Amino acid sequence: MTELSRDILQDWQVRKTKAQKERFIAFLQSRLPGLRVEEGGLPRCRNLVLGDPESADVVFSAHYDTCARLPFPNFITPKNLLIYLLYQLLILVPFFALGALLVWGLLRLGVHGPSSFMLGWIAVFGLILYVFLLGPANPHTVNDNTSGVVTLCELIGSLDEEELARCAFVFFDHEESGLFGSSRFASKHKKAMKDKLLINFDCVSDGDDLLFVQSGKAKRRVDAALKEAFSSTADKRATVTGPLGAFYPSDQINFPCGVGVAALNRSPLLGLYMSRIHTARDTVCDEANFSFLVRGVRRFLQLYRP
Repeated sequence: MTELSRDILQDWQVRKTKAQKERFIAFLQSRLPGLRVEEGGLPRCRNLVLGDPESADVVFSAHYDTCARLPFPNFITPKNLLIYLLYQLLILVPFFALGALLVWGLLRLGVHGPSSFMLGWIAVFGLILYVFLLGPANPHTVNDNTSGVVTLCELIGSLDEEELARCAFVFFDHEESGLFGSSRFASKHKKAMKDKLLINFDCVSDGDDLLFVQSGKAKRRVDAALKEAFSSTADKRATVTGPLGAFYPSDQINFPCGVGVAALNRSPLLGLYMSRIHTARDTVCDEANFSFLVRGVRRFLQLYRP
């Protein structure tokens, strides 16, 4: 890996608060001349852009903001939507149980019926907001999404001059709070991004199965090139699919011609899955994944001519 990538992994894994992001932006700008900040939107997003998205053949992206530390992992099964939805509902059960208990307690204390329901559920939704978004920063974010940031840095440091001229790189803000940074970028560059290919790296360092989830437009345009460029090796397996083959909720869904890339583990029962993210156990960094992705991107650029 490049020196920049190692420095980020060692010293810059926490990028949650405004001050933490500002320090990281200053650091990244000191190491990547030409990196600029596109600021705007609500919440206030600071997307970091290198290159010209208007003229690039391909935009490569990753979100740089990081999440709150949760008591449970954000468990994702991109090719098993039923399990994914059931898990999300299971996470909410304790919160709703607490809400019911609060309402019961308020009623026992003599609080009027409608008021007890309103106060109880306001407290529950406030707790959900704190736990998922406003709580203490997760101290370890190797996979989510320091790995995506490192992938962009590895590409910037590895591509030759001709390859770089065909690319733009975007570090999105506010993915964790609702994909706001990529939404802002898509709106600002609406005309350019209408048909432009965007490849988004989110959680790519933990797992030997690399999943590429394409939008319908991307599948029609680059399916064959992606499969050839990112062909499986003895150590890494690549799965390239369209929107009906998997669901991966990340920034690429804001773009008509988007591809989301993630690394996953494999279970005989669940199939491809992701665990550990959003917890202090998010520490797995398989450097071979970065090498696989960089080689694949270079091969893809040879194959893809829009």
